[in-house]
Amino acid sequence: MGLAASAVTNRLGFGSVQQEVLTNDSVKVDKNTIANPNFIDEVVWVVGDEPILLSDIEVMRMQGAQEGIDFGGDPDCRIPEQIAVQKLFLHQAAIDSIEVTEAEVANAIEQQMNGWIQMAGSRERLEEYRKQTIAQMKNELHDEFKNRQLIARMREKLVEDVKVSPADVRNYFKNLPEDSIPFVETEVEVQIVTNAPRIPMDEINKVKDELRDYTKRVTEGTTTFATLARLYSEDPGTARQGGELDYTGRGHLDPAFAAVAFNLTDPKKISKIVESEFGFHIIQLIDKRGDKIKCRHILRKPKIPRAAIDDGLHRLDSIAGELRANKFSFEEAATYISDDKETRLSNGLMANFDQESSAHTSKFKMKDLPTEVARAVSGLQVGEISKAFTMVNSKGKTVCAIVKLKSRTEGHRAKITEDFQVMKNVVLEKRREELIHEWVKKKIKDTYVRMDDRYKNCNFEYEGWIK
Repeated sequence: MGLAASAVTNRLGFGSVQQEVLTNDSVKVDKNTIANPNFIDEVVWVVGDEPILLSDIEVMRMQGAQEGIDFGGDPDCRIPEQIAVQKLFLHQAAIDSIEVTEAEVANAIEQQMNGWIQMAGSRERLEEYRKQTIAQMKNELHDEFKNRQLIARMREKLVEDVKVSPADVRNYFKNLPEDSIPFVETEVEVQIVTNAPRIPMDEINKVKDELRDYTKRVTEGTTTFATLARLYSEDPGTARQGGELDYTGRGHLDPAFAAVAFNLTDPKKISKIVESEFGFHIIQLIDKRGDKIKCRHILRKPKIPRAAIDDGLHRLDSIAGELRANKFSFEEAATYISDDKETRLSNGLMANFDQESSAHTSKFKMKDLPTEVARAVSGLQVGEISKAFTMVNSKGKTVCAIVKLKSRTEGHRAKITEDFQVMKNVVLEKRREELIHEWVKKKIKDTYVRMDDRYKNCNFEYEGWIK
């Protein structure tokens, strides 16, 4: 993937950032944040050798109120029970020697911190808002994030052998009322041809001169690389962090960027100017650890003149006219004319990573298409070609594009012949939850549990808590 699927969008190697509320003190709670001014913390449950504090319950209650979570019953009972179930997974993870690395924990925490920083506007504003340093926040998040990953890994291990057959899927849905059958949203397949507007050499030289000036200022000691990155870098995922990319393997970086970054040896020196698919960079080494590198970079993108964009749009509108006249096919245009490397070898067919099936597919729900593409496709009939439009591609660059609607499947109740994977996923998830439920019931019987008397009249989801 390029300077990373996320280096110019949301930080290298990161997927979705958890957008948690900035006031969510998710590991421990200051007594002053509890509503009752006479609040006194205490151990109210013990599961195995893991205590559950009253403050743990109050924090989860506040999170639920902030996020509108329905705990499925009396929160005074269901909240401690949910925490107790988490303790069961942690207890089993220790027995089974399930591990997560410090690098995995650090990566998850970094994602969280980036989300908070983006919401606050800067590292400094975040620190001011939470009245903690970034280092203190990271330290406070460590144990909870490690436990989250241990629980997820333990759950994955428990259900790894669960399988469902086509017969299982048919039998599950055979007698279900229609309104219980999952609804499949409208899906489309889209082909695309792009044209990257030509950037004048004087604009490229201007960007290079600016990067040379940054290098000179750092070398002379008049400012720091991190300060210049915050001020001038056009990588929104790293600029606020002073251009810093955390420890990253070569395979996750743009090849041209990686070739230069991994050859750096002196943190006091700045790299030569590097051109990647994202634009032009200068790089400063921070550290190397095994086959990973930690560095800072400043990204600058040459500005595209309006005339160049207009030329690109005009060219693609002309190509679209020839396609509509059947002078050649869209597939030929995508293969021989398009500048889009990601779709050129697939006849222009755009690819989507489906989270539910964890597989790549050519089918998109409209909300999953790039905004500009979705807007262009929305008014097309199958087989029609759009007018030329501009969009920002996955590398953060403005390009001109035309699209063809290859197919559209209207929203409908799932059918076994057309939506088997959707229906299989429903059954598979149900089987997994059933297995987890049975495992929890058995685990409760085999685990030491003690609770405060105030919880012994609760209507719990699971039996066996009260010994």
